[in-house]
Amino acid sequence: MKIRYFCRHCQNQVGELDAEHVDVSQLGFDLLNDQDQEQMVHMTTGGDMDIRTICDSCKESLDDNPHYHELDFFIQ
Repeated sequence: MKIRYFCRHCQNQVGELDAEHVDVSQLGFDLLNDQDQEQMVHMTTGGDMDIRTICDSCKESLDDNPHYHELDFFIQ
């Protein structure tokens, strides 16, 4: 199983882990509340896990433009 991280704003892949070499319980997903898990963690039909996060570029854009937090989408 692969664990893939994607930016929730620009959709770029941020990283990937091979679950054969990672203990999923150590990643802290069990610490997320139900709402956060629904928004962030998605199982694919192929059995992989896709995680929605934020990339450095989008984080920097949000930091530089705080009003972007009001928008549903700020990437055009």
